Amino acid sequence: MERYAWKATVKPGMLAEYRRRHDNIWPEMKELLKSAGIRNYTIWNVGNELFGYYECEKGVDFAAKTQAESEVVDRWNEYMKDVMTMEMDPVTGAQPKLEQVFFLE
Repeated sequence: MERYAWKATVKPGMLAEYRRRHDNIWPEMKELLKSAGIRNYTIWNVGNELFGYYECEKGVDFAAKTQAESEVVDRWNEYMKDVMTMEMDPVTGAQPKLEQVFFLE
């Protein structure tokens, strides 16, 4: 199973709101992530930094393509842009892939 990780920053004073929105994630967003083959999705934070990790049952490329083509993801990203900043790759329009440097199974 392929793994994917991303990073972002919560805007100052917005961590509680970021958490509240994820506590109330839309059912259609959950369904989209499941249909993309995304499992074990976890987000951590320290200070204003966020680190997300998930496993891709159908591969990273399939998960990325499914999300990129989704109107639900577009709406979620719009909804979240006032509470967080995420660097996007200017070529792909997606989050830059973090390079794995260690894995222990």
